Amino acid sequence: MLLQDLVRRGGEQRVTGFAIDHRKIEPGYVFGAFAGARFNGEDFIPEAVERGAVAIVCRPGVDTGTAFRIESDNPRETFARIAATFYAPYPDTIVAVTGTNGKTSTVEMCRQMWRMMGKRSASIGTLGVTTADDQVKTGLTTPDIVTFLNNMAGLERMGVTHVAYEASSHGLDQHRSEGVHVAAAAFTNFSRDHLDYHPTMEDYFEAKMRLFDEVVAEDGTAVVWTDDPSSDAVIARAKQRGLKLMTVGERGETIRLGDRRSTALGQAMAITHDGETRLLKLPLIGAYQAANVLTAAGLMLATGAGWDDVFAAMGRVSPVRGRLERAVISKKGAPVYVDYAHTPDALEAAIAALRPHVEKRLITVFGAGGDRDTGKRAPMGEVAAASSDIVIVTDDNPRSEDPSAIRAEVMRGAPDAIEIGGRREAIEKALSLAEAGDIVLLAGKGHEQGQIIGEVTHPFDDAEVARECAA
Repeated sequence: MLLQDLVRRGGEQRVTGFAIDHRKIEPGYVFGAFAGARFNGEDFIPEAVERGAVAIVCRPGVDTGTAFRIESDNPRETFARIAATFYAPYPDTIVAVTGTNGKTSTVEMCRQMWRMMGKRSASIGTLGVTTADDQVKTGLTTPDIVTFLNNMAGLERMGVTHVAYEASSHGLDQHRSEGVHVAAAAFTNFSRDHLDYHPTMEDYFEAKMRLFDEVVAEDGTAVVWTDDPSSDAVIARAKQRGLKLMTVGERGETIRLGDRRSTALGQAMAITHDGETRLLKLPLIGAYQAANVLTAAGLMLATGAGWDDVFAAMGRVSPVRGRLERAVISKKGAPVYVDYAHTPDALEAAIAALRPHVEKRLITVFGAGGDRDTGKRAPMGEVAAASSDIVIVTDDNPRSEDPSAIRAEVMRGAPDAIEIGGRREAIEKALSLAEAGDIVLLAGKGHEQGQIIGEVTHPFDDAEVARECAA
């Protein structure tokens, strides 16, 4: 491929690829030299050029040696725009979901529902790249821009026509999910998270709003869950951009949620669309799963699906890995659930989802991640203590921090909790305490299959460990 503006010494340079990691540069590549949280890509320009980079996207005035310099006040955005042209084409129908919680479940429900309607579909996010046939982990909710575009192009070559992806605040802030035609964008909810990266909650919110302000197509649709304190602000942004608007929830105008009650295997809820009310039997527990499936349904309608097909698909969705996933039933008859909840709001929602199914006691096991927002640790302890009958505070992914110090911060909010540092030992303790009629919740790690201690990731899967402890 030839980029018309990439001219050096009077001739055109053939571009063979793009990279933001200088170690991945090959002859003919364009290198994105950005300042990151840990490294400054500008420091590696000489090595990138030595490896064969023909152009560098960077800030104005940066020395790029013999490589062609593409200057920009926003080099990440410029790099994404150019790279998107190179890697095209992409699947015909693409939607994106942002919000603090619920992104993973919502995009995966979109994938499932499209598949039920006969569409070849995929989801991209925390669980990796998921299709009907495979799941490939990427390690990030929103991968780097080159991986993102490569994944999208690869799915198109596989014949996938419909894709739903998670638009995280990090990814939006760093232009990691740009360049494809996003037909519809959804908002789930907004609460405290990632303040180790964003200076303030306002900055965090603005990062998410890039999805509606800039990323979704001008002729696109915004699907907004109405029942969050930030919903009205999101609706205002969508209207300001001139997007088509669909709202879902108890105040929703497109899909309105009415009465909802828990059942043995899920929940039943009255939902109204286009003046008609139907009873949906959802095979998932929890109010937040109702919110996720209705948001996914809104995205289905926004991209051309008929209501009858959407309604039928909602009643057949399957649980998402690590999202209120029932891992095992203990020998004494206590179900053990695994959930990814790692913020105060998400933990509260997970506990609230299980509470109607608890006959006796709810036992909650959780911790907090190291090298992340420290301000949410005590509030997580408060939520667990207020809503659980027994709380066990253990290690999550301590990373470079002292695990005992993290636990101490969590226990400021839950001073009566049982403290057990080893996560396996904590799970064993919870199962030993659980009787028939109790429920055990293992929160924080969800689908993850490793525990990060220092710089080493040790194999650890909450669901698998629970099954081993219950054996």
